[in-house]
Amino acid sequence: MPRGSKELTSARKEEIVDACAQLYETTPFSGITLGEIGARTSFTRTSVYNYFRTKEEIFLALLEREYSAWVTDLNALADAPVGADGFSGAFSSLLEKRKCMLRLLSMNLYDLESGSRIENLASFKRVYNLSLKAVARCLKTHYPAVTDDDAEGFIYAFYPFLFGVYPYTSATEKQIKAMEIAGVERREYTIAEIVRALVEKLTQSFR
Repeated sequence: MPRGSKELTSARKEEIVDACAQLYETTPFSGITLGEIGARTSFTRTSVYNYFRTKEEIFLALLEREYSAWVTDLNALADAPVGADGFSGAFSSLLEKRKCMLRLLSMNLYDLESGSRIENLASFKRVYNLSLKAVARCLKTHYPAVTDDDAEGFIYAFYPFLFGVYPYTSATEKQIKAMEIAGVERREYTIAEIVRALVEKLTQSFR
């Protein structure tokens, strides 16, 4: 780890993650290199290795940041309850803002975890755990009769579902063409629409 203040270290890590996020908007994970990420920072490319040893660690930090933002939104929803009738819409709209998170979950999670040091993975898992608690808190706020078992059941149905949301809402031109050739019927959904449909089903018994 380079010498310097914690603030400098944090700022440089954030700059690296920002560069990664910008590249990921237009380039797939497989097409991004550490050199390209470093070229978008204000310091030397080799300095990137002082903060992250692999490309996977940078992407894992990006995923951690996405989860942290989602946790903030979830806790805000828990603090400003919209009632049972408005919950599914409000909850699903939060994920509409997390396209990067959903894309990473659907394509790269195993690669990110296997290519990262244990301390980086543990840091991500801590934020992931906060998201579990925030979702449970939202449920208990909006559905007062929800038990711990109810919340756990929701989570174990909902979290695996998150891995498939992005592919079902963000097909590429190549994928669309292939489905046309194969005769696959396709209907367009937004992230909020597809999430809301599941959340409404999962929370029916909570009312």
